[in-house]
Parts: sequence; structure tokens; C-alpha cells
Amino acid sequence: MSTVTTGSLESRLRLRLLPRRRELPALAGGNRAALFSALWPVALVTAILVVLPLLATHGVQEVVAAGPFRKPSLNYPLGTDDIGRDVFSRVLYGMRESWLSALAVIAFGSALGALIGALAGALGGWVDMVLMRITDLFLALPATVIAIALIAATGPSLIHTLIALSVVWWPWYARIVRAEVRALAARPHADAARLAGVSRSRLILRHLLPGAIAPVVVTMSLDVGNLILALAGLSFIGLGAPPPSPELGAMSSQGLEYLLAYGWVPIAPAVAIAVLALMANLIGDRANRRLDQRTT
Repeated sequence: MSTVTTGSLESRLRLRLLPRRRELPALAGGNRAALFSALWPVALVTAILVVLPLLATHGVQEVVAAGPFRKPSLNYPLGTDDIGRDVFSRVLYGMRESWLSALAVIAFGSALGALIGALAGALGGWVDMVLMRITDLFLALPATVIAIALIAATGPSLIHTLIALSVVWWPWYARIVRAEVRALAARPHADAARLAGVSRSRLILRHLLPGAIAPVVVTMSLDVGNLILALAGLSFIGLGAPPPSPELGAMSSQGLEYLLAYGWVPIAPAVAIAVLALMANLIGDRANRRLDQRTT
């Protein structure tokens, strides 16, 4: 009889202490509506840039009949380059490549950083100390220099550039997630989950990590512009995708010697980089405002 009573009491205690599934996002600091409101502009811009090359009038490597250094006209809105390729078409392809490359680095960096930060914040002790010292080591070293060294060691290519930037981009996310997880671990819903016998992995994934989504999303949205500039800068100095890839930084660098005589060749991709970075920063600011309004 006592066993039945004890079991029923434990069941009722578990039901009382554990937050309901629909209450978890609010208790963890997340908000689905806020996240959707913050992320849909990124998804919209991504969709537009993916289909943008459909507007290209020529292939990315196609040499047009007009020949090299054709001035901007109705048929060639941004003219042609030194080989005779349509600059407008190459810029459209380059904008898609730069945007998707930046998103790929952010996806990998945020995932790795979130995993390390969640483990450090939830487990504490020597695990926290070791993981955070490794994170501090990466933060102490100049990220750009490390990325350049890695690319120089492996050889310039788009994949190597993305890997090098991913290696140096995760520590900020680890720090953010660790701080959020440690703060959430001291809140009542986390204590209730522990008392109810929730496993450590379930506690991290279900009750702590969701609370770090909002600040991570804001950081991700703000990082898109920074990564676009970083990718363009590495390509500009010859450490990105090699020719004849339509990478905006490389296109601007290759056309720099024609700046005075044929200014549209280097200026068009440079303007495209500025437009992408500005658009990304505006989206990041909007995401920051939306999440601040709905999660406070």
C-alpha cells in the first residue's frame, strides 16, 4: 500500500514540478513568434538571392560577343570585364555565393559554439574550466591571422576559406550560450526539473539550451554582414575562391588595375559587397529589436 502511495505521490510531484510543454519556451526565455519574426527576413533574402542568378543574361564564364571592356549599356548593365564576361551576370552569381557562404560559416560556428557553451554552462566544474580555457585561447589569438594561416597552409579555395572562418568563429557563441545556460540553470524551472529526476542531457536540451536561442539568433543575424566582409577581404588578397569563380572580393581585386580607365569592373562587385553587408546589418538590427520586445 505504501509503495502505491509513494509512487502516486512521485507522479503527482513530477507533474507539479515539471513545466508543461507549451510553457517551456516562455520559461526558457524563448518565443516562437519572436524567432519567426526575426528570422523570416533572412529566409526571404536567402530565397531571393538563390533565384537571383535567373536574372542573369549570360553565363558566369561566358565570353560575350561585345568583347572586353564594353561600357555599361542596356544589353550589358554593368559592362564587361577584361576577358569579355558580363559583369552584371557575374555579380548576381557572386552575391548568392557570398550570402550562402556566410550562412554556412554561421551555421557551423553557432552549432559548435552552442554545444560547447551548453556543456560548459550545464556541467560546470572541470568541464567548464577546460572548455572555457580553450575558448579563451581562441579569443585571445587574432582570428583573421589564424584564418589566413589555415588557408595558406591548406591552399586557397572556397571550402578551405569556409573551414578556416568556421574554426575561428565559434568562441563568441560558446561564451554567449554558456552565460545564458548558467543563468537559466539557477531558475526555478531548472530546479524543478532536477527534483523531478530529469536526466542531465534532457535538462540541457529541453530546459536550458532553448533559453539561449534568442541571443544566439541575434548574434547570428548580426554576424552575416561581418562574415560577408571577411570573405570578401580574404578573396581580395587571393585567399578565397580562385579564378574564375565569381567571388565578389576576387572580382574587385582582379579589376583594381582598371579602376581609372574602366571603373565599372572593380566598382560593381565592391558595391554589391556593400549592399549585402548593409542589408545583413539592417536585418540583424531588426531581429535584435524584435526579440528584445517579445522576450522581455
